[in-house]
Amino acid sequence: MLEWLGAAILAVLFLVVMAAVTRRYLLGDGLVWSDELAIWLNVALVAVGAPLAATSALAMRLDVVVNLLPVPARRIAAVLAEAIAVHGVLVLTLGGASVAALVGGTSTVLGLPESLRFATFAIGGGLTLVLVLWRAVLAQSWPAALVALLLGMGLYALANSATGFFVTTPSLVAGLAAGAGLLLGAPLPFALIAGVSLSGAFGGLLPEPAIVQNTVAGVSKFLLLAIPFFLLAGELLTAGGLAERLVRFAAALVGHFRAGLAQTALVASVLFSGASGSSVANAAFGAKVMAPALVARGYPPANAAAIVAGVSMLDNIIPPSIAFLILAAATNLSVGSLLVGGFVAGAVLTLALAIGIHLSVRGVVDSAPRASNAERARSFVGALPAIGLGIVVVVGIRFGVVTVTEASALAVAYALVACLLLRSLNGATVLASLRKAAGEAAAVGLLIGASAPFAFLLAVDRVSEQMAGLVTVLGGGPLAVMLLANVVLLIAGLFLDIGAAILLLAPLLLPAAIAAGLDPIQFGVVLVVNLMIHGLTPPLGILVLVVSGIMRLSPAAVFRAVLPLLASLLVALFVLCLAVAAWPSLPVSIKELFRWL
Repeated sequence: MLEWLGAAILAVLFLVVMAAVTRRYLLGDGLVWSDELAIWLNVALVAVGAPLAATSALAMRLDVVVNLLPVPARRIAAVLAEAIAVHGVLVLTLGGASVAALVGGTSTVLGLPESLRFATFAIGGGLTLVLVLWRAVLAQSWPAALVALLLGMGLYALANSATGFFVTTPSLVAGLAAGAGLLLGAPLPFALIAGVSLSGAFGGLLPEPAIVQNTVAGVSKFLLLAIPFFLLAGELLTAGGLAERLVRFAAALVGHFRAGLAQTALVASVLFSGASGSSVANAAFGAKVMAPALVARGYPPANAAAIVAGVSMLDNIIPPSIAFLILAAATNLSVGSLLVGGFVAGAVLTLALAIGIHLSVRGVVDSAPRASNAERARSFVGALPAIGLGIVVVVGIRFGVVTVTEASALAVAYALVACLLLRSLNGATVLASLRKAAGEAAAVGLLIGASAPFAFLLAVDRVSEQMAGLVTVLGGGPLAVMLLANVVLLIAGLFLDIGAAILLLAPLLLPAAIAAGLDPIQFGVVLVVNLMIHGLTPPLGILVLVVSGIMRLSPAAVFRAVLPLLASLLVALFVLCLAVAAWPSLPVSIKELFRWL
């Protein structure tokens, strides 16, 4: 029911934005109420998806550490994880209800009570509490669920009490509490909220209502509407078979090389990146389509999974990129400039992966006969609808024809029209795509919202100044700052989700980079590249976990198999760092690129 409700909200959200875009370009004026209504619908989508973000595969739970424990300790850790989740859920539920009761006035354009936005989070929190406890009952037992509820209520009471113990940096308490929750296997967004709440007992400056207000404000940004639309466009392309056309075109280009099928997976990922923007979506598609073909050609299953996971990281580098949208929302950097920088970084990473695949594949003969020019032309024509999507989106954003959100909505419309004209979609597949995209978008949105109060604590505690001191310990030169910042990111990325790491670390590191004379756009691109590499590293390695889960393989085996590709990506990261630090005038826009050439 929640998935269907989320799908309905996403469908209405798409219609609202498309109506505004159509009116703007056909009649020359927009709909004054469309932006505000779209933001409110996005808030509702996140609130509705909160239960799914706590109890489904979207929960971003870190269970690698817990799985190393003996069975009795694992059961205790599971109860504690649910208790932390209950604490975070209670903050959303009761805090949302409190703010809804206190806030007055109406929205600027719609004339709706402002309290509704917070009431939706209170309702979503209440539903999440029910499902969290239900999950505990199904996974363990009624007594375990009851203990988790009581412990969660105890943590909530502690967070709202005056302990008399004050620390100079309450964000440290929040970080330690959230980190403990993450290691125990609590869902990441609720662990962040619980950590911020607990810091209030030790001098934190965010009472419960303020936490909810920051969370709602974190998801109330028009730019963030692009995330569900890009996710939906990627789902439609996959369901409509256009992604498979990209694979055929890639095979015609590089299938005859050594390790031809693996290189085909790489080129297909590059092409799919221009239409999806989601590495997880690409990894899921590759695990279902490319991995079985690799295994059938003689690749060991773990190596096939490693290749699919490795090449999937390009989706959040090559535009359009959801990671760059999150970075722009956190730092106010230009989305268009970040996307152009993503093309440069994507080319370097693609070359590195191609070399890594060439050197690491042994004992497999999978080269296909060289495709004729006619075969390549036919496959190119077949892939044009999917390739055209990426071109339309990126060119439209970069040259200011459309905003990022408008471009993402047009991407959905483009995917729908293209698939319907090719008769590769029906009502059932469209609805399934809406359900899946809505759930994923809600999980990402909740993470962004949960990171907002945490980021506020970091700002109040002036952690950015301490971070600046850390990354300038070897001097304030561009190269020293770049290398130390990447060391910080490499360590943090081992334990933080990619989205959370961008939201929390980018605002802290960017001022130090600018002070060292680094270009903020180039530094932002390197930051995203660094964190995307962690999609392949234990223990969080989301891309490895997605692929191994679909292929029913041991994540540990895939983590071992991906090491050669990981090494090639780290070399590419080092090259990018040297280029940015030693060459501050590296082109960051198409106009500058042509001038430089």
